[in-house]
Amino acid sequence: METTLFYGGEWHPPAEEAWFTVVDPATGRPIGRTALAGAADVDRAVDAARAAQRHWVAIGADARARILHAAADRVAERADAIARLLTLEQGKPVGDSRKEIDFGVEVIHYYAEEARRVGGTIRPSASSEVRNLVSHHPVGIVAGIVPWNYPVDLYCWKVGPALAAGCPAIIKPPHETPFAIAEVVRCFDEAGLPPGVLANLPGRGPEAGAALAAHPGIAMISATASIAAGQEIARRAAGNLKRLSLELGGHAPFIVLPDADVEAAAKAALRRSFSNMGQICIAVNRILVHRDVHRRFADALAAQTDAIVLGHGLEDGVAYGPVLNASVIERTQAHLDDAVAKGGRLLTGGQRPRLDGLEDGFFYRPTLVDEAPLDSLPMTSESFGPIAAMRAFDTIEEMLAIANGLEFGLAAYLYTEDLERGWAIADALECGMVGVNVNDTSDLQAPFGGTKLSGLGRELGTEGLMAYLEPKLIRMRRRAIGA
Repeated sequence: METTLFYGGEWHPPAEEAWFTVVDPATGRPIGRTALAGAADVDRAVDAARAAQRHWVAIGADARARILHAAADRVAERADAIARLLTLEQGKPVGDSRKEIDFGVEVIHYYAEEARRVGGTIRPSASSEVRNLVSHHPVGIVAGIVPWNYPVDLYCWKVGPALAAGCPAIIKPPHETPFAIAEVVRCFDEAGLPPGVLANLPGRGPEAGAALAAHPGIAMISATASIAAGQEIARRAAGNLKRLSLELGGHAPFIVLPDADVEAAAKAALRRSFSNMGQICIAVNRILVHRDVHRRFADALAAQTDAIVLGHGLEDGVAYGPVLNASVIERTQAHLDDAVAKGGRLLTGGQRPRLDGLEDGFFYRPTLVDEAPLDSLPMTSESFGPIAAMRAFDTIEEMLAIANGLEFGLAAYLYTEDLERGWAIADALECGMVGVNVNDTSDLQAPFGGTKLSGLGRELGTEGLMAYLEPKLIRMRRRAIGA
């Protein structure tokens, strides 16, 4: 397989003939290559977007909605084929790939309609002769940076609202997982998207990402990335004071109170810890369990973790696949070694399995560490791999001090049967999203994002659309009747 760069309504080879070999994580074997964009390609994409910008705004929200709906329908028709591509390049089981694509389709349809409902207001004025008219307008050309862990999903989170709002979009998809996104781009092109309105520029962050962040022709950048990458984007974007939407690293605590349903909590923690092999920004890193139920919970979660079966994501019935590459395994092993060296106790996992026919794949057993010291790596740094660390707490105050004690503030999970106390604890947790007796904080109708170093701005919900719109005030003096 091969994919190139898309801008100006056409596919182009890279300006500097740079390519990246894409590997199937389950086998370790190459499956194709992608072109890598550089600064010159970014310039060309911005020029094409400028040429298309006025027309894309002028056709109005209804016309834009028809194109977005047509694109989403095409993605839905090809969802099985795109899901297979996604599994081949990223590793997640094909059922999870299909869910990701289906949700991306919902996102595009949702924002196609939401943009049709954006209205204005007439605001009060200190003068009876003046009226304040407030309307909303596209911010301009926007850039998006998409990660490899949920590439199609997060691509749609950015492209859907940006295009619906009237903003041409230049996206840097992950060079590690470019093929499924390329098929989504073809769906937009076939749906009648005007040339220049959408660009797709796979590239390594240090050049393509830096060029997008610093480009004076780009008015806004939306990135899902690590904290370090987000900080660098913000520094480069300061040159023309770009609007920023940054969803950065997470380190979610999973909190179990003594009155919780232990079996249900363990099942929820398992899925949120090891779905997509822990390669999720809202994955559970640290599990805080009240001492009264600590042993029951640890035994239940260890048994469930030990029962996980790994395999190639294209095989029937496989629910857990490989990690993306060797660097994820190295980081996971380093976090485990640090926790054990400091006094943590390995309950299960902690090694690379040997799978027949997949000996060169990037597989690592889901790993659970108990009694993890507070200064150990899995308790302080985002693992972004198949490891979860656990420890007991005695008081709510102690638990909150641990949960709020890091620079991360994306998501948290709380399991309790006492909803009054649960609400109070949820309010006290310093993060953008809290799941109370649910292990997922993403919902199409609600804002997704974090606080502290986990980012700024929100995606999804109406907030995800308004991020791409600027309010504009027109103060108008009215003429008195008979004047």
